[in-house]
Amino acid sequence: MSDEPSTDALTLRPIGFVRTGKAVKFEALHQPDESVEENSVLELLPQEDLRRGLQDLEGFTRIWLIWWFHRNDTWRSLVLPPRGPTHRRGVFATRSPHRPNALGMTPVKLLGIDGFRLHLGPCDLVDGTPVFDIKPYIPGYDAFPEESSGWIKEVDEWARREPSFEVKYSEACLVQIDWLRQHWGIDFTHRLEELLSRDPTPHRTRRIRHKGSGVLEIGCGAWRARFRVEANDVLVERIRPGFPLSSLLTYDAEEIPDAEAQREFLKQWSE
Repeated sequence: MSDEPSTDALTLRPIGFVRTGKAVKFEALHQPDESVEENSVLELLPQEDLRRGLQDLEGFTRIWLIWWFHRNDTWRSLVLPPRGPTHRRGVFATRSPHRPNALGMTPVKLLGIDGFRLHLGPCDLVDGTPVFDIKPYIPGYDAFPEESSGWIKEVDEWARREPSFEVKYSEACLVQIDWLRQHWGIDFTHRLEELLSRDPTPHRTRRIRHKGSGVLEIGCGAWRARFRVEANDVLVERIRPGFPLSSLLTYDAEEIPDAEAQREFLKQWSE
């Protein structure tokens, strides 16, 4: 009989959960933007052996988090990266969440440790992400800036080019955007413009799809934006909630991001 463990199933148990305040994937960039001031927290389970395991970690300014893509339950061998021209890549050549085993790893700044709480810098994880392990980031071992980055080099060159499209808004849409910003502190226009100015064509990962009669729609977290493309102009005509009123009235507010804002939006602009 073989002494090797069975590979049918392996058991992993979270040691804690990340609190970022980002309820939807749209808010969590695919790589942390460290130019943005942001504080996240890793809350370890209240187990004394985990707290003792943090001993000597405070001398490091950056750590690796090993975590789980807990909102994914399928995987694909070919995936469509969100950045760059529309081209499918082998999943093992990407950071896609659609993996055979949905493990993720992220380097984050360690700002401080307070008991069972690790205070972190900018983080690309949604709120509630389970974390399995913490490892110190060691620059001499973990950084190889001279190595080739494969197809990512092509994407980086594509991203450095001037955007091909100019994003504009209808007057009605500007009223909606201002209402969301003023009353609810919700503003997804920066990310929307970043995506649409590069390539407004239908794209599964960027959540752009046809809606018929020349109208397209992009998903922006819990919201949707309808737009048209005319030559090199992208005209955003209106925004709308991502959830129907029936769901907004049925589910608890905690289950749907921006639920109260969406309900109030529909009172202002009924569909």
